[in-house]
Amino acid sequence: MERDGIFAGDDPFVIARQWLSEAEASEINDPNAVALATADADGLPNVRMVLLKEIDDSSFVFYTNYGSAKGQELDVNPQAAMVLHWKTLRRQIRLRGRVTREEGPKADEYYASRSLKSRLGAWASEQSRPLDSRATLMAEVAKVTARKGPNPPRPPFWGGFRIAPVEIEFWADGAFRLHDRFVWRREKAGESWNVQRLNP
Repeated sequence: MERDGIFAGDDPFVIARQWLSEAEASEINDPNAVALATADADGLPNVRMVLLKEIDDSSFVFYTNYGSAKGQELDVNPQAAMVLHWKTLRRQIRLRGRVTREEGPKADEYYASRSLKSRLGAWASEQSRPLDSRATLMAEVAKVTARKGPNPPRPPFWGGFRIAPVEIEFWADGAFRLHDRFVWRREKAGESWNVQRLNP
């Protein structure tokens, strides 16, 4: 199958990193912003924007409060879908797969790399739960700041999730809506990929 130019390569994770790198040079804000879709125990879907923090050789990684809506949904239904879309490049990547937690040294390292206010905010926010006012939130931030000091540890309820894709689609805009689409599929993580061109 002919795959050249921006679609060339034998590893979809390498291609994804290349596309993200190009987007970092052209997108004005948050080139790593992704739409993350999950489903609750009843199968009702949910979607929101999150920031993708890593594409390694086997997964796509983001971080959150495990008590958030997405965290709870991923606990009961550990599979998800994600879309990266870049208007400046006129490209997108879609993927879906199984999800596992990232709670080890990588999560500690990423948490430590965040600004102090963001680290304290992670302790203070009961993400996705009702909040009576912003003043209440800021008061909690002040309390946490006094308790945790200038080097707070990563909260036990905060960490990463890894999506190990079984399907990744690379899409690029084409003239007259005749877009280029290639999908990489496999039955489960670790297996070899089957690559197909799709109709627009």
